[in-house]
Amino acid sequence: MSEPVHAVLFDFSGTLMRAESAERWVAAVLTEAGVGLSEEEIRSWALRLEGAGGLPGGHAPGHIPDRLRAVWDRRDLDPEAHRAAYTGLIMYAGWPWPELADALHRRSTQPQAWALYPDTLHTLTTLAERGIRTAVISNIGWDPRPVLAAHALAGYFDDVLLSYEEGRCKPDPVLFTTACARLAVHPRHTLMVGDNRRADGGAEAVGIRTFYVDPLPVQDRPDGFAPMLGEALRAGGVG
Repeated sequence: MSEPVHAVLFDFSGTLMRAESAERWVAAVLTEAGVGLSEEEIRSWALRLEGAGGLPGGHAPGHIPDRLRAVWDRRDLDPEAHRAAYTGLIMYAGWPWPELADALHRRSTQPQAWALYPDTLHTLTTLAERGIRTAVISNIGWDPRPVLAAHALAGYFDDVLLSYEEGRCKPDPVLFTTACARLAVHPRHTLMVGDNRRADGGAEAVGIRTFYVDPLPVQDRPDGFAPMLGEALRAGGVG
């Protein structure tokens, strides 16, 4: 018989929410700056920047230039390193508007650049109704709390643990034990939900049952939380 579930930990990017497409990202920044490009040109730049890894929450870069290695390694521990790493990759891709590199990075942290997965709100509401505590635990170099608040999610979380504030990144087991301590729950009564088997898999090292979702576009993942929610409800929660 499964242990009762008292808490669920959620990753942020690619789990609760998904970053906008690279094409929409580029188009929004260029439009605001008054730069007129054709749809084909925007699409071409979007593919180029995403391929270089310049979109936070998008594809991981295939290559990190030596000059960016130090800030890349610290991107989730220091907001300035995060900005420098991603703007550096944008410029490395040949972006011809250096004055807009910061605007692209800034756009990636704004509420309008993020969308909820279709079952996110239903999942959080169901857990709250069962008295199951929740927290966000994310490797990230900026504060997503305003994004969560803008999408009416902030009130569902009992805590938010961010790598740059905690000084350590997943899969460090200390992050997971810290989350459990703050929620006053035992790891064996906790579930973790994430999209990265290496980072989020760190929860397993401390005895937290872990569920994985695919970081797909929102329209392609209508019910990614169903296996975890089913386990939480079968286990009975604390209600």
